[in-house]
Amino acid sequence: MTPDLSITNRIFEEEVVGKGDFGALTRVYTTGARVLPPGSEMITGAENIAAFWSGAAVALGVTAIKLNTVEVEYLPDTAIEIGRATISTSNDGVAGSVDVKYVVVWKQEDGAWKWHIDIWNHAA
Repeated sequence: MTPDLSITNRIFEEEVVGKGDFGALTRVYTTGARVLPPGSEMITGAENIAAFWSGAAVALGVTAIKLNTVEVEYLPDTAIEIGRATISTSNDGVAGSVDVKYVVVWKQEDGAWKWHIDIWNHAA
């Protein structure tokens, strides 16, 4: 049976970004997860990832994000997702958006599919 990755993606969109509940990242990322943000050092571990996202959301004025899966390859204990996202922002009352492309390597942890490696950059 193919796992439903959209559940975790909706948690990131709706709870983490939409409601600013960065504690919900424990339901998105594995405990040993790594994020590889553009122009920054690799960040490892749930606590460090939560600190990164909460700081980035405030600094960039992130108001919403919409993830769009383009392709997923399923392996026995891993899934590899390629997608595009639109990040909505508001800085000093001026609305904007940023389009990115991403790759997420998924692993199963505690019965749920979670992001294990997360990398993105600006879409061309």
